[in-house]
Amino acid sequence: MNALLRATNISKTFAGVQALQGVSFELRAGEVHAIVGENGAGKSTLTKIITGVHEADDGSLEVNGRVIAKNDPVISRSLGIAIIHQQPALFPDLTVAENIALGLEPPGWWRPIRWGERRRRARELLERVGAAIDPDAVVQSLSMPQQQLVEIARALGADARILILDEPTASLSEREVERLFRMIRDLRSQGVGMIYISHRLDELFQVADRVTILRDGCTVATRPMAEVDRAELIRLMVGRDLTAVFPKQTVTPGEVVLELRGVGRRDANVEGVNLSVRAGEILGLAGLVGAGRTELARILFGLTPADAGEIRLRGNAVEIRSPTHAVELGIAYVPEDRRRHGVLLEMPVAPNISLAILTKIATLGWIDTARERSIASAFVERLAIKTASIDAVAANLSGGNQQKVALARWLATEPAVLILDEPTQGVDVGAKAEIHRLMSELAAKGLAIIMISSELPEILGMSDRIAVMHDGAIMDVMDRAEATQEKLLSLALGHKLV
Repeated sequence: MNALLRATNISKTFAGVQALQGVSFELRAGEVHAIVGENGAGKSTLTKIITGVHEADDGSLEVNGRVIAKNDPVISRSLGIAIIHQQPALFPDLTVAENIALGLEPPGWWRPIRWGERRRRARELLERVGAAIDPDAVVQSLSMPQQQLVEIARALGADARILILDEPTASLSEREVERLFRMIRDLRSQGVGMIYISHRLDELFQVADRVTILRDGCTVATRPMAEVDRAELIRLMVGRDLTAVFPKQTVTPGEVVLELRGVGRRDANVEGVNLSVRAGEILGLAGLVGAGRTELARILFGLTPADAGEIRLRGNAVEIRSPTHAVELGIAYVPEDRRRHGVLLEMPVAPNISLAILTKIATLGWIDTARERSIASAFVERLAIKTASIDAVAANLSGGNQQKVALARWLATEPAVLILDEPTQGVDVGAKAEIHRLMSELAAKGLAIIMISSELPEILGMSDRIAVMHDGAIMDVMDRAEATQEKLLSLALGHKLV
């Protein structure tokens, strides 16, 4: 096969930190080539060099046999390279049709806008990816899976020959994942080369032809997918055998910390939720995308207060009116979308961690920076956050380390109840094991944890009890000993167990 893209001995350093060192990679026409590695292994840096966001310090980049001496995002797009980001890179206040048009129409203020043509083109592309989305819908009104499908439609409209898919299934339902895989197979048959980045290793065996493993900024190996298994991939990624992805400790639960009695909110489509979580317990909250899990978390954190039912904390009825009130009551929430709500990317690590406890470390509006830095340093060490310093900007951290910063912020509030929404989404297997270990340690110290996850192995591996939601309601709650993937999926689809 012809090489669409070839990177040879690529190196890149940021502020003295070696992000890539002599990395080589090749993508062929009609190939799905997976890139895997732990967070911080260099995957994002490599794709940013390919798309022209960063310039390599050393090495060469070729597209269709042509050496690219100078690259930038505009040149990259003109070469037929497109990237589908893990977090959708769309303009939230514009419509779907306008966002698609921005990536496809030629520039020029004098050019008349043909609104009908825009809508028609957008509708055709959305139909091609199987998305029933109104072209006139404002992007911020769409769910994350819908926004991702809009990005894919836009890339296809630009006739990309090299498509980079960065964690493309992170926010998709099982049906949407199947649709995406069909689309990938169709594009492969058309000669499109695809770079597929995912921490969900099982997916790679369904879609990838070859896999390249990065570790600590270096290329470890490139193998045909047919010649490796999951265990070997993990060993190559982390440099050791990983035997404890779900290091769950057995803890005897204490008293009920949080209890919900008929809790709901009409406009959030959450109704009649009865649930409890005890000190030292990890309660898994399973269900399909749109089942109401995140909406319930937002109710508990006061983002969208309940309009029905009763919430009790340590036996006392409370009305959680706002996030500030929730924090005062001892409830912490690490949201799913860490880039929008979890961390402030332009802010250094230290103030990111202290953001939720400013009232505790400030006097008359002046922050005790020595105390702030001490707290931040302690959490960086405790959570093994990989950063050059606590003064490093959060945007320069890998996704997994950004997640740890978000977690550190809420642990600093010393909560009694911790709500984790997709805590390991987009996190590699090594960092996933670290987060799971930390969760077990926190539960062992008496913290009540509600873990929302779309990964059934994670739900089964880390939960003491599991509640399954469907259409805004709790279908059933069961102990981990009686739970199976088949039971959970059946309940998530709305089928009562007999």
